[in-house]
Amino acid sequence: MITSPAFAGKRYAVLGLARSGAATVEALLASGAEVTAWDRQDVAREPFANRCTIADPLDTDLRGFSGVIVSPGVPLNTHPIKPYAEKFGVPVIGDIELFAQARADLPPHKVVGITGTNGKSTTTALVHHILEEAGVPTTMGGNIGLPILAQEPLPEGGIYVLELSSYQIDLTFSLDCNIAVLLNITPDHLDRYGSYGDYAASKVRLLQMQTGQHLSFVGSILPDGLEIKFGTNPIPTIEPARQLHWPSLAGPHNAENASAAIQTCIELDLAPDEIEQGLRSFKGLPHRTELLTEREGVLYINDSKATNPDSTAPALAAYPPAADGRPRIHWIVGGLPKEDGLGPCEQHLANIAAAYTIGEAGPRFAELLEGRVPNVERAEMLNEAVRMARDAARPGDVVLFSPACASFDQFRDYEARGEHFRKLVGVIDELGDCSPSREAS
Repeated sequence: MITSPAFAGKRYAVLGLARSGAATVEALLASGAEVTAWDRQDVAREPFANRCTIADPLDTDLRGFSGVIVSPGVPLNTHPIKPYAEKFGVPVIGDIELFAQARADLPPHKVVGITGTNGKSTTTALVHHILEEAGVPTTMGGNIGLPILAQEPLPEGGIYVLELSSYQIDLTFSLDCNIAVLLNITPDHLDRYGSYGDYAASKVRLLQMQTGQHLSFVGSILPDGLEIKFGTNPIPTIEPARQLHWPSLAGPHNAENASAAIQTCIELDLAPDEIEQGLRSFKGLPHRTELLTEREGVLYINDSKATNPDSTAPALAAYPPAADGRPRIHWIVGGLPKEDGLGPCEQHLANIAAAYTIGEAGPRFAELLEGRVPNVERAEMLNEAVRMARDAARPGDVVLFSPACASFDQFRDYEARGEHFRKLVGVIDELGDCSPSREAS
């Protein structure tokens, strides 16, 4: 874990003992700090009994404390902890701020911070993958992977790649990233922020915390009039033809993600061939336009995390027709509907060779698509849809599982649904037996 003598002898309160909170308590205790820890769940408190003070910070005299560490999920706009701590002059911070304070005691390293409304997980994972493939000591954390304080310190020359949500940035005040990336800002989380402008300002703080000659890159989808740090570099546009060599980075939505990763890795002194190798070998994140395999010239893509039409539309856009104009996508769609209609998927129907509808929403999707795409099959069950798509797909085609629906009609969650699709693709040569009894629940 990451520890620091900077915490020794100081007092901290930790509110919330889930993954990041538990890692924070362990790191502080190992650093010699005194900790008051609290979680509403007994089971979350049990590992820390007799190791620190178990008490609610809201019932604690916080005079002399160095900080109250809260989970990013704590809504600072409504939760009483922030005004309560302020009465004692105690800052409310997150584990990323503790990491920032610990940096001086770590071996010499660099930090890449990546934020944005969309694409930050993919870009973070991509930068980390390129570095790892090039043999650079690296780890990723923040809003992805293991909590950063739970990870082992990198050796000299290592690079920490952090995905940072606006909630995490709100709890961070001294993270001076060597490279900061702001991919885009579109309206989101407005229940936590007074306005779109307030949400945007939260994102921009990642850049404002930088000092000296540290670099920043920003994308093109930003609010009008947003004040950006002087000297910030735009994320350049890449030629779409380059993406043909990166199977897990197809589509316009990934063009800027890939470009941001490329620019970041250039500034980290990677060679062009090292970057290209990483782009080509990147497999994507689980259940997010994840390339599972290429079988007989057909790509199989797991996009189970697409639980509404807005999420599915970029995946449909990612695989345009072949050079002869033939549509290539065999779209497996359906589940528990969140809304009626195709939404932005309407714009990409020309990319679809066939649709295979499943789940509770299957009949409605069939009605919406029949007569508008070349073929619609009412498959009902996922295993039947995969068999149909396998039989119909030709070399150069794409079997895309992007349901545009929630999973709860047939599966526990989108991850279980995606794992079942992964298993079906893994045994694709045995799919002649498609009895419903084989379907997962």
